[in-house]
Amino acid sequence: MRLVRVDGPGDVELCIDEHGDPADPLVLLVGGAAASYDSWGVDLCRAIAAGGRHVVRYDHRDTGRSTTGTPGTPAYDGNALERDCAALVEELGAPAHLVGLSMGGGIAQSLALRRPELVASLTLVATAAAGGVDHAGLPGPTPELAGLFDDPPPDPDWSDRESVIAWSLAVERVFAGPGFDEARARAAAGAMFDRSHDPAAAGNHWLVVGDDEGEPLDVHRIAVPTLVVHGAQDPMFPLPHAEALAAAVPGARLLVVDGMGHQVPPPAAWPEVVAGILALGT
Repeated sequence: MRLVRVDGPGDVELCIDEHGDPADPLVLLVGGAAASYDSWGVDLCRAIAAGGRHVVRYDHRDTGRSTTGTPGTPAYDGNALERDCAALVEELGAPAHLVGLSMGGGIAQSLALRRPELVASLTLVATAAAGGVDHAGLPGPTPELAGLFDDPPPDPDWSDRESVIAWSLAVERVFAGPGFDEARARAAAGAMFDRSHDPAAAGNHWLVVGDDEGEPLDVHRIAVPTLVVHGAQDPMFPLPHAEALAAAVPGARLLVVDGMGHQVPPPAAWPEVVAGILALGT
């Protein structure tokens, strides 16, 4: 684990965790909104690294050990998280094989279109097209997840470890659905709490996500090898979103994981998911 200073809005350091030989091709794991790098299990990182890859997971700003501001008042705009990712790739050595989850998948798509020199391949997990696909005809979140958005659980006592873990599990249980693994989710939530400067600050992401600026994106113009990994039971982006994304990206392959919700792929799926990531080339 180390801190990497990146060029971007503000004086920002991102906390990274590395696995494998730095001389090997770079695989950068880009997490979802409000998620520290603990959402990517260390055993998954090691499984990818065993295939001859330099695997790096990192804390977005306002999560984990990365630069953290005041909860409720983000000092950055919606493009900052993407610029952080681009700067980190430049610092670590471009191009990178990007593995993006949910919001991280949107960041990865945007970089492939706006900064193609930084991207060697894309693995897009539990996400939807960042542009160029008509979402109007696609299904929305499941009723249970929509209910969570409409009536979220009260905030925990952010200074109390068990309160934060219980709150995290309640939320993750709905997002993961049948793929919920309480032991793994509890371990990740505990690690996040233990490493975070201020776990409440991660909520700043929700105040800026979707407030991006720039030219409209069209995933039909993505020109790198792409794997779309999606849960058959994803409650946030039901499967037709992944099917539309894979159909729109030239040459993309769709890998559907049964029993997986809106989450990092569960361990049972790792052999196929890791093989798919490695098959995207060096």
